[in-house]
Amino acid sequence: MQLEGKVVVVTGGGRGIGRAIAELFYAEGARVAVASRDSKGLQNMTSAVNRGDHHIVPFRCDVRNRGEVEVMFGNVIEVWDRIDILVNNSGQSGITPLQPTGEDGDRESVDKLWKEILDTNLTGMYYCTSEAVRHMPDGKGGRVINISSVLGKFGVPGYGAYCASKHGVIGLTRAHALELAPRGITVNAICPGWVDTEMARRGVEEGARRGGMAADDFRRAAASRVPLGRFLQPEEVARMALFVASAAAEGMTGQAINFDGGAAMW
Repeated sequence: MQLEGKVVVVTGGGRGIGRAIAELFYAEGARVAVASRDSKGLQNMTSAVNRGDHHIVPFRCDVRNRGEVEVMFGNVIEVWDRIDILVNNSGQSGITPLQPTGEDGDRESVDKLWKEILDTNLTGMYYCTSEAVRHMPDGKGGRVINISSVLGKFGVPGYGAYCASKHGVIGLTRAHALELAPRGITVNAICPGWVDTEMARRGVEEGARRGGMAADDFRRAAASRVPLGRFLQPEEVARMALFVASAAAEGMTGQAINFDGGAAMW
């Protein structure tokens, strides 16, 4: 029970990596609030996990909207009076090429997607962090854990918005780590590679379409480029997040940790 009594907020926690983190932190004794703009996903997740008096508490919130972020964190404070750990996991991907083809959508739709990705992955993280740290006690081991990506370390053609946002997450992590260090709050990023999630499955389908190949063939090719030869599971990323949140990592801040099966070594 490494997190017993800790108050945790996980954004984008209704599915994928966020859900795995929320469930593991809950199992480790934390009081967990999960935020997502997918109300149905939140309901499915909490009904599957909650048992007895110890509940994961769901909050519908679009992190792109500062007003909704303020309301969500205000509700968390009403329930638990403080925040100890924030996991910034909300994310969006998609193809935003410089010169869209008909399959990618027109210029207007690609520009709209660019803004949505930057607003979700980067601006939303800023909004959530600025609200959360207002309620983190000084000198009590506060944690901010940002989910970036190995695409925050290198680029992929056609994914300019996603790569830019995830590079930005690492820069934001380092700036906030320095800003919050005097308060004893650490800020670190985790950079997953291919993880078996719904977002990754959409990425496989997009890559297969652009490459003119079957989705299964694209997935096998993608896995073959990972030194460990496979996609990771969300639960593996959750265990890394648990380490970053634990007392064992209290001396670590400003880091962007690759968790990618070795993909970033290529």
